[in-house]
Amino acid sequence: MVQALDFSMMAKALHYAALGERNSSPNPCVGCVIVKDAEIIGHGHSQVAGGAHAEVMALAMAGEAALGATVYVTLEPCSHFGKTPPCANALIAAGVARVVVALRDPNPLVAGQGLARLEQAGIEVEFGVLHDAALEHHKGFFNRMILKKPWVRIKTAASLDGRVALKDGQSKWITGVAARSDVQRLRARSCAMITSIETVLADDPQLNVREFSVVRQPWVVILDSQMRTPCEAKILQQTKVIVIAAKESERRLALEASGAEVRVLADVSGERVDLPALLNLLAQRGCNEVTIEAGGTLNGAFLQAGLVDEMVLYQAPVLLGEGLPLARFTLSQLADQFKPQVFERRMVGVDQRITLRFTHIQSALQGVN
Repeated sequence: MVQALDFSMMAKALHYAALGERNSSPNPCVGCVIVKDAEIIGHGHSQVAGGAHAEVMALAMAGEAALGATVYVTLEPCSHFGKTPPCANALIAAGVARVVVALRDPNPLVAGQGLARLEQAGIEVEFGVLHDAALEHHKGFFNRMILKKPWVRIKTAASLDGRVALKDGQSKWITGVAARSDVQRLRARSCAMITSIETVLADDPQLNVREFSVVRQPWVVILDSQMRTPCEAKILQQTKVIVIAAKESERRLALEASGAEVRVLADVSGERVDLPALLNLLAQRGCNEVTIEAGGTLNGAFLQAGLVDEMVLYQAPVLLGEGLPLARFTLSQLADQFKPQVFERRMVGVDQRITLRFTHIQSALQGVN
């Protein structure tokens, strides 16, 4: 039976899960706490892929005191041998009495088998505590496992009148220092950063995480239909760069010599990149969340294709007048307008950060329980 303590302790497990969200992909970042006599005796979160899982870290901290304890974990303990042994087996061996789980694992290699193994060992299992909060935390992993695509986020910075740059392209800096620092957090939790050749040519960005230490940098993906990326571009200095083109070019060898991987993914026109195919490719590579940092053309293309789950808009208290819009797309009638829900508003320095959702997680992931 679910108890009042279960909710507060699962909230603690989610707190620990958030601590490792920058490093654990392609694995989900799971959080775990072990409780005895209403006191936390062990806690942990997923480490870099191949490292310890949350349950193993928490058990190591708890030691022999784990015998007869209650374990709270944000995602079903794994039941298969991957790079590490099954966490379900470790919990059984430690002699825990009860396991409270927020979500079943959508990975077909687990998918309820971890819970079944615990129950077969005589451990009491409770399921579904803080289900919605845990699904919010694990949304990228669930998207990839169930929908075969990453959670897609557009990050953009704009003025009060919706401009991302002046008419001549000047855009540094619309937002303040705090907002720009906050963007580093989004990059760090992203498995891949997507941009356009237009942004590369105009801004020569790096799109890496610079303000704090991470164990892995995100992939950098350049949508460059005609392979126009300059070999001296700063973005090619990153270690994991993919140039996605729509057609072959004699420049492929030069780009590959510069360290980039080059892939051709054309849509039916043969002139543009196939965006769904790109997201499928990134999902196959274990990308749970991807962030688009580009101009209005690419933002609009992803929006019009219905591929955006979330937009994070940093809105500066300035007016720019004539300038470049945050997204370019065409609607045939007013009824077709995009109507995202405001998920969160908060101030970041002098700027407002608005998180807009185009996808309702629960409805998108039908059958998640």
